[in-house]
Amino acid sequence: MEGWVVVSQVITLFLIIIIGFYARKRDIITADMTGKLSHFMLQITQPLLIISSFNFEFSQEKLINAILVLAMSTFIHLFSMLVGKFLYLRYPERMRRVLKFITVFSNCGFMGFPVLDSVFGSIGVFYGALYVIPFNVLALSYGVMVFSGRSDKDTIKKILTHPVIISVAVGMILFLFNIQLSQSVSKAVSMVGSMTTPLSMLIVGALLAGVPFRQMFKGNEVYIGSVMRLVVLPLIVYGLLSLLRLPEDVFRVCVILSAMPAAANTAIFAEKYGGDSELASRCISISTLLSVFTIPLILMLL
Repeated sequence: MEGWVVVSQVITLFLIIIIGFYARKRDIITADMTGKLSHFMLQITQPLLIISSFNFEFSQEKLINAILVLAMSTFIHLFSMLVGKFLYLRYPERMRRVLKFITVFSNCGFMGFPVLDSVFGSIGVFYGALYVIPFNVLALSYGVMVFSGRSDKDTIKKILTHPVIISVAVGMILFLFNIQLSQSVSKAVSMVGSMTTPLSMLIVGALLAGVPFRQMFKGNEVYIGSVMRLVVLPLIVYGLLSLLRLPEDVFRVCVILSAMPAAANTAIFAEKYGGDSELASRCISISTLLSVFTIPLILMLL
């Protein structure tokens, strides 16, 4: 895809963010609605988008690419864990937990899927769905340990019952056994799933509108974490994966998803397990704002 077309697609997404920002400021989208819309997206529209992306004819090439994406995602997350372990030693413990978490976990589902859908179409979401499996497994295990210092006894249950994991499992059954949904079912799944892109961008805009402007920009740690998340790690991933001669789609999907802003669940984990939830919220906000500029640059690089 030509560079200017890619940039145009991303600009479209961020214009929707502005609409969400405006709607929240005007109280058209209330704080209560933001939570419910997020829940609706994560439980309904995103799983259906994933299932829809698997609804095509089986091919060995796509299966191999899917396995490669899964392997590369695991490598990227484990490598990021290693980087985060040593990078923030000079920061206080509560602050270090947040910075380690955002270094490992990008917003690869909430913002990543809309970007992939806009740039690649359903095949991008297909590969993206495999990429987020290590994200969800590690977020519910390593992520909890980062903030609490201990594992969650219900980790396995939470992983197996996660909507993304379930939808990937359903999608893989459809794909591997070449099961084609009927036209009416396929259309319904596709239509509801397609709501994910605009809905997620509206929610991001509404969330940004809820952060106090004066507090958002204080402290250099938020910028260090954001630059690592948005620029340094994606460039390292770009360099490392370019040595492996991966299929082009696999390479580009992995680099793009590694370049997403801080994961939206950072603040949730910080609040639940005693981390610096204010810093977590500011890291999400700042990295999301900066990604308006960095994501198009990474896409142009690809």
